[in-house]
This record gives sequence, C-alpha cells and structure tokens, in this order.
Amino acid sequence: MAVSDTLSKNSPPSDASRGKGITLAVIAASQLMVLLDATIVNIALPKIRDALQFSTTDLSWVINAYTLTFGGLLLLGGRAGDILGRRRVFIFGTLLFGFASLLGGFAQSGGMLLAARALQGIGGAICSPTAFALIATNFDEGPERNKAFGVSSAVAGSGAAIGLLAGGLLTEYLDWRWVFFVNVPLAALIAIAAPRYITESERTSGRFDLPGALTSTLGLVTLVYGFIRAASDGWSDGLTLASFVLGVALMAVFLGIERRTRQPITPLHLFSDRSRTGSLVMMLCLSAAMFGIFFYITLFVQGPLGYSPLRAGVAFLPVSVSIIFAAQLASSLQVRYGPKPFMVGGGLLVTIGLTWLTRMNAESGYADGVLGPMLLFGFGMGLIFVPAMLLSVTGVAPAETGAASGLLNSMQQVGGSLGLSILTTVFARAAADKAAELKAAAPTDVAPTGEQLASAGNQVLTYGISHGFVIGAALAAVALLVAIFMIKSRPNGLPAESAAGAML
Repeated sequence: MAVSDTLSKNSPPSDASRGKGITLAVIAASQLMVLLDATIVNIALPKIRDALQFSTTDLSWVINAYTLTFGGLLLLGGRAGDILGRRRVFIFGTLLFGFASLLGGFAQSGGMLLAARALQGIGGAICSPTAFALIATNFDEGPERNKAFGVSSAVAGSGAAIGLLAGGLLTEYLDWRWVFFVNVPLAALIAIAAPRYITESERTSGRFDLPGALTSTLGLVTLVYGFIRAASDGWSDGLTLASFVLGVALMAVFLGIERRTRQPITPLHLFSDRSRTGSLVMMLCLSAAMFGIFFYITLFVQGPLGYSPLRAGVAFLPVSVSIIFAAQLASSLQVRYGPKPFMVGGGLLVTIGLTWLTRMNAESGYADGVLGPMLLFGFGMGLIFVPAMLLSVTGVAPAETGAASGLLNSMQQVGGSLGLSILTTVFARAAADKAAELKAAAPTDVAPTGEQLASAGNQVLTYGISHGFVIGAALAAVALLVAIFMIKSRPNGLPAESAAGAML
C-alpha cells in the first residue's frame, strides 16, 4: 500500500497531497526505526552473548537498557517537543538515535554495548512522542488524521515482528553488529527529509520537569532489576527486596512531584478521563504480554524447533500481516462504531491466543503450537492499536498533545520491560523446578546421551515458557476487563465524521 493512498479521497492529486504522503512516510519511518529496535536484537542475542561474554542473566539487559530509558524518558521527550518545537526535537532525537546505533555496532565490551543501548533509548524517547504528535500538527482532524493514525499504528504494531525478521536477515547473512549499523543511514535520511516535508509546531512556554523524569526512570529501573534478580537469586534475597522497596519509594516520590510541580512531566489530570485511562492501562498490560511473546517464542523456534535466525524471523511474518490488516480495519470503522467494540474484541482475541500458548510443550510444532495463537494475538492487537492511539489524544489541549502521546508510548515500553522481567522470573522458577524433576528421575548409573540432554533441555525450556505465558494470559484478561468496564461507547471529543472515506 502506497503511503500516498492514505490521503483523503476527497483531495485532488496535487503537490500538497503528495507532500503529505512523504510527510507521513518520514514520520512512519522514524516510528518503525525506533520501535523495531526493541526486538531487532532478539535473534542476534546468542551471537552477542558469545562475542561480548555476557552471562544469560545479564543478556536480558541488552533489551531492558533500551526499553527502560525509552519508556522512562518518553514523557520528557514529549514535553521537550511541546516547548522547543516538535520538528526540531524530532530531528535531534533521530540523529542521537543514529549516533548511538553506530556506537552499538562498534561495541567491544558488554558495558559499551549497554551504554549504547541506553543512549539509543534516550534518542528514541526524544523522537518517538514528537513523531506521533507531529501527525496532529500536519494532518487535519477527521478522516485525514484517522488515516494517518492508521498507517502509524500499523507500523507501530508490526514493528516488533519486522524487527525479528530484519534481525534474522542481518545476523545470518552479515553480522550481529549490523542490527545496529542499519539504523545509521535511515536516521540520516529522515533527518534530511524532515525540514522539507514536516511543518514545525508552535512552541509553548514552559520548563522541564527533570526531577519527575529522573525519579520515574530510576524507579522503573530498580523495579525491573528486582524482578530480574529474583529470577536468579530468589524472592527472599536481600538485594531483591531492597530493589522493590526502593523502586516503589521512587515511584511514590515521582507521584508527589507531579502533584506539586506547576508544569509536570505527566499531567495527572490526563487520567481524569475514564476511557483514556482505560486505554493506557490496556496498553500497559498488553505490551507486557507482547514483549514476552516475542522474546520467548524466539527462544522456542531457535531451540526445540531448530530454526535458523532467518527462518525464525520469517516465522513472525504472519503476525505482522494480521496486525496490519486488523489496524486498517479498525481505522476504517473506528468513527462509525466507536472504540469499544474493537478494544473488547481485540482484548478477547489476545486473551485466547495467550491462553493457547500456555499449552506449549516440547512436542509442539510451529503450525499447532505457534502460528494459531500468534495470529489471534496479532489480529487482536491490531484492533486495539488505533482506538488506543486516538483515545490518548482525544479531548487533549494542543499544548499537551506531546505529553499525552508520550504517556501512551511510555505505557507500551514500561509495560514491555516490566512484563518481560516478570515473565522471566516465572520462567526461571518453573524451568528450575522442571530441571530438578528430570534430574531426580534420571538413572544415576548411566551417563545421558547427547540426544537425551537435548530432549531434557527442550522440556525445561518449554515448561518454563508455558508457565510464563500464564502470566501473559492473566495480563490480557485484565486488559479485557478494562475494555469492558472502563472504555465508553462514544467518548467525549471523539470525531463524529463518517468513516466511509477513511478506508486505508
């Protein structure tokens, strides 16, 4: 589908309409670059571990160093766009992201790579919320903006799966370092095109809430660290408990700062709208499940199924297709039927898909164990993305659009980090129990063969994964309940134009 097709059918072909098509292409490209980087390294993780001598536990920080700084600073990035000008901040964030990617590609140690990943997250936190807010700046409210949101949400929804495919291609045919190098030319092209095709927003007066940004980010980091440490050292470990206490205390301080400061990074009154709050809670829960799916299904297809990196990436293509198709459907029918049917239906499909994944075992194949539940999950997420994006900015004052869009993106990244760490804790405990069970049942007078060891390893892996997905299914069920009881059928401020012309 050409991006220019997303422009209003009522608009005659013109330089302006073609220009808007390029505008949307630039914004969507930046979103794709930033969002796929949360997963593009997943398939390359075994190569990264061997090259830079990571332990298995520390390896998870290659993902979390990015998502935590990304999610924790998104609100500050959205505020920066409001105050300094969204296009200006968008370009700076894109260039910073490209520079950090270059550093990551040249990393010679684990510490250098983690620092580069954290810097990537900062760059993403600067450009991502401004990119989303620039849609509101550059596209008129109604069918035109709905179409633009539809394209953006399809890109955002499929970014994780596209990242896995790209990671497989780059890792198999080039080198793991190219999962970072690939961002450099893309960031440069976006930065060059942005001044020509993107309209600058009006700057608003204000100041930055640095105490709020720092306390929220540090609080999230310590909470995630607590979950990851619990996976290896147990829940009674002193440092694990201290991490949880400190994390909760920092988040409490953050809320106190936001209540008192004149210009908070997170305007708490944004939560006064029931439907907006419901959509944010849904994205928090569903993103937690989504990150776990991509991480652990990648381990499954490259482990028990024996897929190569490239084949593992291809295995996720049906998910991208289902997300894109569902997002386009939701975009075309959103105004006519309202957000609730899509969010309830999507939540139900996601819950069914994740419940199906809890039945995974060492004998499961791709067709019966992965494809079916992933298609349900992808279609359900696609139905949810568009209404969630629209609800996040509906009825919000123009000066707070960046903060509102940053809040939505923050929920996605924070949910992903917390979800992955929680699922990892459950996975590690269940896998350890299964390993102990198999060891106790194995004969002590006969050395196991290589085939027996491989079989036992697959059983341990899939047992841990299936138990982790129980948490994922529970989170999806919470999201479904939120959709049923919190999302209004016709939220105040939602555009009431006919959606007949909004088909993508």
